Formats: sequence, structure tokens, C-alpha cells
Amino acid sequence: MDNTVGSLTPRERSIILGSLLGDGYLRIIPGRKNAFLEINHSIKEKEYVDWKYQELKNLVKSSPKARKGNGQRVAYRFFTCQHPELTEFYKEFYQNGKKTVPRNLVFNPLMIGVWFMDDGSRTYRTYYLNTQQFDYHSQKRLIEMLKDQYRIECSLNRDKQYYRIRIRQNSAKEFKRLIGNYIIPEMRYKLG
Repeated sequence: MDNTVGSLTPRERSIILGSLLGDGYLRIIPGRKNAFLEINHSIKEKEYVDWKYQELKNLVKSSPKARKGNGQRVAYRFFTCQHPELTEFYKEFYQNGKKTVPRNLVFNPLMIGVWFMDDGSRTYRTYYLNTQQFDYHSQKRLIEMLKDQYRIECSLNRDKQYYRIRIRQNSAKEFKRLIGNYIIPEMRYKLG
């Protein structure tokens, strides 16, 4: 596959954007023209990584591999090829080397579902999106977008010295309904 030819499908784009809101990471190697995406999760989430690989395999040359990290952690990951649309996402999501949320981002349920599978968790009555990697302003922007685009009400919840997004209880059922069909069976435990 020539890594500079072909457009991303809407489904690929949604999965990539959802991953960027979560654990996905874009990089450009110095001296190279385009960015590539790294998908990296714990080996415990092997089925989820395999699902992402199947969904994005038109952009990938080699299958996911396990890799021992620091301490006891074993990661399971793959990389996409370089692609011009990923470079555009890089320009939108990274400011001064730090991941941020683009102002013009438009959600869809698949994107939110991938974001939740990456970084979501549940409590007795509602859900969290672990957005601690984003600055305060990006997190506020995400809250506004969820409310404006899907009427999902959220607040920032302090988690030690960081913040994360908490879906308000009055929106929990709607949030679950919105993303439920996009959560793969192996990740449904997060929805409860």
C-alpha cells in the first residue's frame, strides 16, 4: 500500500478521532512528511486492540505485537502507515507538542464510543471519561461539545491533582443509549 494515496473512510476517521480523544497518539518522525498513529493498550485489552487493527488494517502494514514495558506492564500495540489525513489531525490536535481538543471537532456516536472504550469508566450511577491528559480548557470544550451536539450534561470532577469528565446522572441513560451499539462485547463491562 502506498501510504500517501487514498482517503480515510468515515468509519476509519471516526475510530481514529475517538482514539485521539482517548489513548491514541500521533507522531511525525523528523525528516518525514506525514504523521502516523500509534494504538497502544495493555495486553489485557488484546481483543480491543485486535478490533481496532481490523477496522484500520487498510492503513497498517503489520499486525499488533506484545511488548514488555517498564515493570510488569505488557503492552499490545500497532502503528499505522504515514498518511496525509493523519498529518492534518496532528496539526489540529497537537499544539506545541501537547495534545489538545480542536475547536471544530464534530462528534458522532462511534467516535464517542471509541473514546469511552479507551478512557471511560463507570460508577454506581454514571460514567467518567478520563481526560486527565487534556488541559482544563480542552476539557471544558469537550463538555460544551457533548452538551451542544448531544445534550449530554457533564461536569469536571477532581481526580487527585487533575480533572476528568463526569457524565451527570440525569444524562447517564442517554449517554449509554448513544454509544451502546458501538461498544464491542469485550468492552461492554464498562457500560454496566
